[in-house]
Amino acid sequence: MTDKKAESIVQDFGSLAPVRIGLSAEVRAKSVRALNRLLAHTMAMRDSYKKAHWQTAGATFYELHLLFDKHYGEQAALMDSIAERIQTLGGVTIALPGDVVSESSIARAPRGRESARAQLDRLANGHETVLLDARPLAREASDAGDDGTNDLIVSEVVRTNELQCWFIVQHLSRHSELGDLPSADPSA
Repeated sequence: MTDKKAESIVQDFGSLAPVRIGLSAEVRAKSVRALNRLLAHTMAMRDSYKKAHWQTAGATFYELHLLFDKHYGEQAALMDSIAERIQTLGGVTIALPGDVVSESSIARAPRGRESARAQLDRLANGHETVLLDARPLAREASDAGDDGTNDLIVSEVVRTNELQCWFIVQHLSRHSELGDLPSADPSA
Protein backbone atom coordinates (compact mmCIF):
# COMPACT_ATOMS: atom_id res chain seq x y z
CA MET A 1 0.00 0.00 0.00
CA THR A 2 2.85 2.37 0.77
CA ASP A 3 4.38 1.76 -2.66
CA LYS A 4 1.08 2.64 -4.38
CA LYS A 5 0.78 5.82 -2.31
CA ALA A 6 4.34 6.84 -3.24
CA GLU A 7 3.63 6.06 -6.90
CA SER A 8 0.59 8.34 -6.90
CA ILE A 9 2.59 11.41 -5.78
CA VAL A 10 3.59 13.39 -8.86
CA GLN A 11 5.34 16.22 -6.99
CA ASP A 12 6.60 16.22 -3.42
CA PHE A 13 5.63 19.04 -1.11
CA GLY A 14 8.51 21.52 -0.88
CA SER A 15 9.78 20.74 -4.37
CA LEU A 16 9.50 22.96 -7.43
CA ALA A 17 8.32 21.93 -10.85
CA PRO A 18 10.17 23.55 -13.73
CA VAL A 19 8.30 26.60 -15.00
CA ARG A 20 9.33 29.25 -17.48
CA ILE A 21 8.29 32.54 -15.90
CA GLY A 22 11.64 34.31 -15.74
CA LEU A 23 12.32 33.74 -12.01
CA SER A 24 15.10 31.65 -10.51
CA ALA A 25 14.29 28.53 -8.51
CA GLU A 26 15.63 30.26 -5.38
CA VAL A 27 13.23 33.21 -5.76
CA ARG A 28 10.33 30.93 -6.58
CA ALA A 29 11.03 28.65 -3.59
CA LYS A 30 11.12 31.60 -1.19
CA SER A 31 7.87 32.98 -2.59
CA VAL A 32 6.18 29.56 -2.40
CA ARG A 33 7.12 29.22 1.29
CA ALA A 34 5.81 32.72 2.03
CA LEU A 35 2.62 32.19 0.06
CA ASN A 36 1.93 28.86 1.76
CA ARG A 37 2.10 30.64 5.13
CA LEU A 38 -0.34 33.28 3.86
CA LEU A 39 -2.53 30.51 2.47
CA ALA A 40 -2.61 28.85 5.90
CA HIS A 41 -3.59 32.17 7.49
CA THR A 42 -6.28 32.67 4.85
CA MET A 43 -7.66 29.18 5.42
CA ALA A 44 -7.76 29.90 9.17
CA MET A 45 -9.60 33.18 8.56
CA ARG A 46 -12.06 31.51 6.19
CA ASP A 47 -12.87 28.86 8.77
CA SER A 48 -13.10 31.44 11.58
CA TYR A 49 -15.62 33.40 9.54
CA LYS A 50 -17.77 30.33 8.85
CA LYS A 51 -17.74 29.36 12.54
CA ALA A 52 -18.74 32.91 13.49
CA HIS A 53 -21.44 32.89 10.79
CA TRP A 54 -22.95 29.70 12.18
CA GLN A 55 -22.67 30.63 15.84
CA THR A 56 -23.24 34.37 16.11
CA ALA A 57 -26.06 35.57 18.37
CA GLY A 58 -27.37 38.69 20.02
CA ALA A 59 -28.78 42.05 19.07
CA THR A 60 -26.69 42.31 15.89
CA PHE A 61 -27.23 38.69 14.83
CA TYR A 62 -28.64 39.32 11.37
CA GLU A 63 -26.10 41.88 10.21
CA LEU A 64 -23.16 39.87 11.59
CA HIS A 65 -24.55 36.62 10.15
CA LEU A 66 -24.56 38.21 6.69
CA LEU A 67 -21.21 40.02 7.13
CA PHE A 68 -19.44 36.88 8.35
CA ASP A 69 -20.73 34.89 5.38
CA LYS A 70 -19.66 37.61 2.93
CA HIS A 71 -16.16 37.71 4.44
CA TYR A 72 -16.03 33.90 4.38
CA GLY A 73 -16.66 33.96 0.63
CA GLU A 74 -14.02 36.63 0.06
CA GLN A 75 -11.45 34.65 2.07
CA ALA A 76 -12.29 31.51 0.05
CA ALA A 77 -11.73 33.42 -3.20
CA LEU A 78 -8.46 34.79 -1.82
CA MET A 79 -7.35 31.25 -0.99
CA ASP A 80 -7.83 30.28 -4.62
CA SER A 81 -5.75 33.23 -5.86
CA ILE A 82 -2.90 32.41 -3.47
CA ALA A 83 -3.00 28.70 -4.35
CA GLU A 84 -2.93 29.46 -8.08
CA ARG A 85 0.11 31.71 -7.61
CA ILE A 86 1.90 28.94 -5.71
CA GLN A 87 1.19 26.53 -8.56
CA THR A 88 2.27 29.15 -11.13
CA LEU A 89 5.62 29.37 -9.33
CA GLY A 90 5.98 25.57 -9.63
CA GLY A 91 5.22 24.89 -5.98
CA VAL A 92 2.78 22.66 -4.16
CA THR A 93 0.08 24.22 -2.00
CA ILE A 94 -0.80 23.24 1.51
CA ALA A 95 -4.36 21.99 1.62
CA LEU A 96 -5.18 20.08 4.79
CA PRO A 97 -6.36 21.18 8.25
CA GLY A 98 -3.12 19.92 9.80
CA ASP A 99 -1.19 22.21 7.45
CA VAL A 100 -3.15 25.20 8.73
CA VAL A 101 -2.45 24.27 12.34
CA SER A 102 1.29 23.89 11.72
CA GLU A 103 1.73 26.93 9.44
CA SER A 104 -0.60 29.62 10.81
CA SER A 105 -0.15 31.51 14.07
CA ILE A 106 -3.75 32.77 14.05
CA ALA A 107 -5.38 31.87 17.36
CA ARG A 108 -7.90 29.05 17.14
CA ALA A 109 -11.43 29.71 18.32
CA PRO A 110 -12.78 27.51 21.09
CA ARG A 111 -15.26 24.80 20.15
CA GLY A 112 -17.97 26.47 22.18
CA ARG A 113 -20.13 29.40 21.09
CA GLU A 114 -18.54 32.79 21.78
CA SER A 115 -20.19 36.14 22.29
CA ALA A 116 -20.37 38.38 19.23
CA ARG A 117 -17.82 40.66 20.90
CA ALA A 118 -15.35 37.77 21.35
CA GLN A 119 -15.90 36.67 17.74
CA LEU A 120 -15.19 40.20 16.49
CA ASP A 121 -12.08 40.53 18.66
CA ARG A 122 -10.75 37.18 17.43
CA LEU A 123 -11.38 38.09 13.77
CA ALA A 124 -9.73 41.52 14.12
CA ASN A 125 -6.69 39.89 15.74
CA GLY A 126 -6.55 37.32 12.92
CA HIS A 127 -6.60 40.04 10.28
CA GLU A 128 -3.81 41.87 12.08
CA THR A 129 -1.71 38.69 12.09
CA VAL A 130 -2.21 38.30 8.33
CA LEU A 131 -1.32 41.94 7.69
CA LEU A 132 1.78 41.89 9.90
CA ASP A 133 3.05 38.85 7.95
CA ALA A 134 1.93 39.99 4.50
CA ARG A 135 3.56 43.42 4.26
CA PRO A 136 7.18 42.29 4.77
CA LEU A 137 6.58 39.30 2.48
CA ALA A 138 5.36 41.67 -0.25
CA ARG A 139 8.51 43.79 0.15
CA GLU A 140 10.74 40.71 0.01
CA ALA A 141 9.02 39.50 -3.16
CA SER A 142 9.44 42.93 -4.75
CA ASP A 143 13.11 43.10 -3.77
CA ALA A 144 13.65 39.64 -5.33
CA GLY A 145 11.98 40.73 -8.59
CA ASP A 146 8.87 38.58 -8.07
CA ASP A 147 6.39 41.25 -9.13
CA GLY A 148 3.53 38.78 -9.53
CA THR A 149 3.75 37.63 -5.92
CA ASN A 150 4.19 41.19 -4.70
CA ASP A 151 1.12 42.29 -6.66
CA LEU A 152 -0.98 39.42 -5.30
CA ILE A 153 0.03 40.10 -1.71
CA VAL A 154 -0.53 43.86 -1.93
CA SER A 155 -3.55 43.96 -4.24
CA GLU A 156 -5.46 41.01 -2.83
CA VAL A 157 -4.14 39.81 0.54
CA VAL A 158 -3.42 43.18 2.14
CA ARG A 159 -6.38 45.05 0.66
CA THR A 160 -8.91 42.31 1.43
CA ASN A 161 -7.71 41.92 5.01
CA GLU A 162 -7.50 45.66 5.63
CA LEU A 163 -11.04 46.20 4.39
CA GLN A 164 -12.47 43.25 6.29
CA CYS A 165 -10.66 44.31 9.47
CA TRP A 166 -12.09 47.81 9.10
CA PHE A 167 -15.62 46.36 8.91
CA ILE A 168 -14.96 44.17 11.96
CA VAL A 169 -13.55 47.05 14.01
CA GLN A 170 -16.59 49.17 13.11
CA HIS A 171 -18.79 46.41 14.51
CA LEU A 172 -16.62 46.28 17.63
CA SER A 173 -17.36 49.99 18.10
CA ARG A 174 -21.06 49.25 17.65
CA HIS A 175 -20.90 46.52 20.30
CA SER A 176 -19.23 49.00 22.65
CA GLU A 177 -22.18 51.35 22.11
CA LEU A 178 -24.58 48.48 22.84
CA GLY A 179 -22.78 47.75 26.09
CA ASP A 180 -21.47 44.37 24.92
CA LEU A 181 -18.13 44.89 26.64
CA PRO A 182 -16.45 42.63 29.17
CA SER A 183 -17.02 44.06 32.62
CA ALA A 184 -13.95 45.33 34.49
CA ASP A 185 -15.77 44.66 37.79
CA PRO A 186 -16.17 40.89 38.31
CA SER A 187 -19.12 41.48 40.67
CA ALA A 188 -21.07 43.43 38.03
